[in-house]
Amino acid sequence: MEAAFDIQEYMTRGVERIVKDALRATLRNPRESAYMARFAAASKKASGKRAAMEKKGEHIPPFLIASITSSCNLHCEGCYSRHNHATTDDAPVSQLTDQEWQKVFEEADDLGVSFILLAGGEPLLRHKVIEAAGEKKNILFPVFTNGTFMNKRYYDLFDRCRNIIPIMSIEGEKEITDTRRGAGVYDKLMANMDELMKRGLIFGASVTVTTENYQEVSSESFIRKLSEKGCKAVIFVEFVPVNEDSAGLAPGDEEREYLSAETDRLRREHPEMVFVSFPGDEKSSGGCIAAGRGFFHINSHGGAEPCPFSPFSDTNVRDTSLREAMRSDLFRSMIDGGLLTDDHKGGCVLFEKREQILEMQKKQPVLPQRMAE
Repeated sequence: MEAAFDIQEYMTRGVERIVKDALRATLRNPRESAYMARFAAASKKASGKRAAMEKKGEHIPPFLIASITSSCNLHCEGCYSRHNHATTDDAPVSQLTDQEWQKVFEEADDLGVSFILLAGGEPLLRHKVIEAAGEKKNILFPVFTNGTFMNKRYYDLFDRCRNIIPIMSIEGEKEITDTRRGAGVYDKLMANMDELMKRGLIFGASVTVTTENYQEVSSESFIRKLSEKGCKAVIFVEFVPVNEDSAGLAPGDEEREYLSAETDRLRREHPEMVFVSFPGDEKSSGGCIAAGRGFFHINSHGGAEPCPFSPFSDTNVRDTSLREAMRSDLFRSMIDGGLLTDDHKGGCVLFEKREQILEMQKKQPVLPQRMAE
């Protein structure tokens, strides 16, 4: 009889691998290596805290994703955040305050959360929130940014707070990056990388993988260029369709198998870098890890959602604790109902099952959250 999948063990192994790879990637940078060694100790302690709570029947995910603003200066083609009205051109209304985000970070630290991915919109528009993150040294904060607002003030902040890691979005080489993100973005990213490397600061790249660029972004020439610029982490994020018209851009089985094989190769041949693929092969990893299994998402208005790609919520961190938000009735329905581990065509199960999730949400008492919902 096949052993039951242990999500706590699986996530703990994943965290340990990322930390181990990060330590290895920073060996030639004394300041970064010293911080990563301290973080490794903090991460191990946090993992023990989560394991102790697991034995008591309470699961705490090691990751959070926090979209700290609904504002962005770019209009990237196929952006799920704009399609879901999580990012708009209107002035932000009723977003979580700097102090409310600080409270979320403090609660996460107490619970043993090791990673909080800061996103948006464009997160660098919330400088005080980024500063608050820098004070929580036990948590690593990758900041997913389009890079256009990076300047001396941020370079100095990254230097002072080594737990904040800028992760710049890039689509591949210059032509495909500027086509999706706007003219001049690629050159700005290259300039940022040069400045970060000159200062000895660690940074990474986030790559949206589509059927159009999956070979280019995993190619040796592209990865070598990033490595030579000083990039220490590459996060491959599979494109999730915003509607049926864009479904053709989502990687299928063939593209995912290619990317998986290339990611394994890159991990062997580029020990100086960390490679993460999201969502990866959900079937081999026990299903989708959203909705609190491995992480969940907090939108800019405080709504606790399964994932940025699944903008449904019945709980707001303004009205309850982070710990209670993790016990969301919607999350429990998705997990206990087997939706996250259900058979699907491949890729993102949340996109494929979005109508079922919407029906689950309708059955829950909805609290105030995102203004556009």
